Amino acid sequence: MTTHPPDTMDPVLRDALALVTRLLTPGVGPEVAKYEPFEALARRIDLSLPEEGLPSGEVSRLLEDVVGATPVTASPRFLNQLFGGRDPAAVAGELLAAVLNTSMYTYKAAGANALIERELTGTMARLVGFDHGEGVFAPGGSMSNFCAIVMARNAAAPSARQRGLTGEALTLYTSEQSHYSITKGAAMAGIGRERVRRVPCDRRGRMAPEALERMIAEDKAAGLTPFMINATAGTTVLGAYDPIPAIARLAERFGVWLHVDAALGGSVAVSEAHRHLIEGVERADSVTWDAHKMLTVPLTCSVILTRRRGELERNFDEDADYLFQADSAEVNFGGRSIQCGRRNDALKLWALWKRHGTRGLGRRVDRLFGLARLAAELVRENPELELVREPESVTVCFACRGAPAEAVCEHLRRTGRLLVGYGEVDGRNIVRVPFMDPDLTDEDVRAAVGLVCDAAGEIREARPAVGAAK
Repeated sequence: MTTHPPDTMDPVLRDALALVTRLLTPGVGPEVAKYEPFEALARRIDLSLPEEGLPSGEVSRLLEDVVGATPVTASPRFLNQLFGGRDPAAVAGELLAAVLNTSMYTYKAAGANALIERELTGTMARLVGFDHGEGVFAPGGSMSNFCAIVMARNAAAPSARQRGLTGEALTLYTSEQSHYSITKGAAMAGIGRERVRRVPCDRRGRMAPEALERMIAEDKAAGLTPFMINATAGTTVLGAYDPIPAIARLAERFGVWLHVDAALGGSVAVSEAHRHLIEGVERADSVTWDAHKMLTVPLTCSVILTRRRGELERNFDEDADYLFQADSAEVNFGGRSIQCGRRNDALKLWALWKRHGTRGLGRRVDRLFGLARLAAELVRENPELELVREPESVTVCFACRGAPAEAVCEHLRRTGRLLVGYGEVDGRNIVRVPFMDPDLTDEDVRAAVGLVCDAAGEIREARPAVGAAK
């Protein structure tokens, strides 16, 4: 590979590469983020856009300042979101994708990367049981879910793509624990937020099929048209998996499009030990799968998969003779996508898959489940903590006795010890810890649970003093 001598490289790029090297060096301190109010941060770093350009050294300094004011999501102390960790092969793929700066609409523009997208989407479709399916990368799970809603809408109202909705009273069904992107997508697709039915869940956070059946029957009797059921494989808070076989039976009985939002939980498809959690997924019409969650790929890396080949083009293809000028639709993925310009999210996942193989990825997913089980056991053994649910997958939800979860999480954030979030279960705020980094050690898990416990104790001790001061 041809390289440029360091003295001929642009100074900003040279400094940035040195900074990246430091960031990727293992063993850098455990601090995940130094808390700073956003008003103070806006004053400290000059974020304004200048009329004239700055010297290279000043740009490099500002970039380093921004990096220093950004949470370290690869830190073992980052347990705040449904992503985390860092895989070297995936990072290498992401860096190269940025340098290559191609768009993924045609083989002419993307070269080998178009073939990589074909390989990945074909393999991922087969892993969820779509032997004659297809897929395309989308910028995040929300957009993948939106694509599914549009396809379901067009299946129920075939003229909608050409003439728009003309009075069809379409209704969509999703669990009360599902991701907000479903409601947002229904609004964007012209269905309307009021036509989204929130189906009750059981105690484990799974959609109740009997309630779904009743709601569909009632809507049909009222003259409405059920057009889509969204089953969730890995809910945002509890990590629950809806019972897909029972939901699929209802979708088939009522002639309704079944989408499985497996943004979080789809990666169990590579795990022999946990694939049973998505049993029946092959009966769905479409599936969302985010590799940037359980597979530790840099954001974003989402795929929308369909059971029937040609479904994506039927819904999203448009004529553009200035763009689609050569080769076949098999390698010109632009016709499958809601986008025109589309960044290369395939290379990083391909590099990860090459590095670990399907079995290796499965072991990494299994490790996440093991980390969650360990955390749950530590919580269960601690009298100051309360496990509010047994973990359904890779998320652990618990309460701190005598200390509100929101206060505990904010205290940890302000002291720079741990970034962790909270959610709501049974009407009460709880600490939610998702495990997304398979390289975490058992000691990392013990340390995180210990930090939460320490913060709760500090809040309990401070409360009487606050009350006395008032």
